[in-house]
Amino acid sequence: MPLSLALGIGIYLVLHYVPGLDDTAYLGVARWLQPAVVGLMLFIQLNVVSPFDLHWRRWHWWLLAYQALMLAALVYVATVMEPGGKRILLECAILCAICPTAAAASVITPKIGGDLAGVVTYIVISDALACVLIPLMIPIVHPEAGVTFMAAFWAVAKKVFSILALPCLLAWLIRYTLPGVQEWLARRVGAAFYVWCLSLTLAMSLATSTLVESGVGIWVALGIAAVSLLFCVGQYGLGRLFTRGLGQSDTVTGGQALGQKNTGFIIWLGYNFMTPVSSVAGGLYAIWQNLINSWELARKGKR
Repeated sequence: MPLSLALGIGIYLVLHYVPGLDDTAYLGVARWLQPAVVGLMLFIQLNVVSPFDLHWRRWHWWLLAYQALMLAALVYVATVMEPGGKRILLECAILCAICPTAAAASVITPKIGGDLAGVVTYIVISDALACVLIPLMIPIVHPEAGVTFMAAFWAVAKKVFSILALPCLLAWLIRYTLPGVQEWLARRVGAAFYVWCLSLTLAMSLATSTLVESGVGIWVALGIAAVSLLFCVGQYGLGRLFTRGLGQSDTVTGGQALGQKNTGFIIWLGYNFMTPVSSVAGGLYAIWQNLINSWELARKGKR
């Protein structure tokens, strides 16, 4: 994972800054390929999960309540805050709080002792929550955008479910029509981790591109870095706190479900519906969460 992080950042920086090279074609391919790789990763992982394994856990309610209440509090502050640098940081906080759980959580969670079915269920739930709350939030935070609820709902739904619904349907179609193929894929579920590393490389290139091309000043960039780091560490910790006492597996799963975010979605949402510079929070959050995941994997390996 650290190699994937460094490789993704390094490829973009070389192509962007070395004279005679151009990052345009690479970024175009990365933007198209990265969601497809995420979908493939989720498809591989879902071959070991039956749709009947997906059901509500008690801790799902606590995580949903946190996301809804935190969003409500931040949106209220946005209604009374004047435009400016602090407003941008608030928008970054809103994006970090409402963003749904990343599909990659289905890969890391079982590797560190968590519940795969539990985190996949929450991925679906958090995506559904985002489809409802984000269209309600946008007209309040950015009324000048003139976006209606239904327009925002369909835009978010298409973005969120494009890499979630299709892998689920395909994996479960194979499970019940081609059991031999499903068993063959289930024996190779470990490949999902390496597909994730490829996705991480592409995501880091896109995240670095967002940061470099944003043109933000150093103090704004540091402020966004601090906000994204605070929410990343805080949400991993709160996820574990909300599930403490339910067993080690649920504690691990809760941390990943609340902490690991679909950072590509943060970038897209910030650029299209908020102040565009707020999309930088997605790139920085991606770095923080993958450093945390690398540490968790290393700690699990030592144990």
